[in-house]
Amino acid sequence: MAKDRYAEGRPGKIPPNKYHELAWIIGEPEIGEDVWIGAFCVIDGSGGLKIGDSCNISCGVHIMTHDTSRRCITEDRFKNIEYMPVEIGHHVFIGEGSIILPGTKIGHNSVVGAGSLVIGSDIPPYSVAFGSPVKGYGKVDEEALLRGEFKTIKTDENR
Repeated sequence: MAKDRYAEGRPGKIPPNKYHELAWIIGEPEIGEDVWIGAFCVIDGSGGLKIGDSCNISCGVHIMTHDTSRRCITEDRFKNIEYMPVEIGHHVFIGEGSIILPGTKIGHNSVVGAGSLVIGSDIPPYSVAFGSPVKGYGKVDEEALLRGEFKTIKTDENR
């Protein structure tokens, strides 16, 4: 029987963190002030992760900064794990069950809709994006935010 290289030395428990007892935080991501991280999230800081202030990371979100797919499918002939950083600006909401893959940048004051798959995209500030893969839907109305309201504006390319 083949040796299970993944089972050795792993107690099967999520290491404690200050965000949620059921969130798994890997490595040492830079997480800003007043950030909420829900249950069942995987927050992978192994390849470099910055999360700005006042973000909400909803339940079940996975933010990945590494990729082992080449190593796996080449039967370990490709030995390297590939790492790419992820940057999330201030005041970003990431909806439940979304997956953020390596190389992604999400601008400040943006919304990523629930169940979205973000594949190494640059999402500009004040964006509303959702889908699998994610597509721009519109923009957050900056003037409405100043009035304490939340409104979106559809963009021409997504009508």
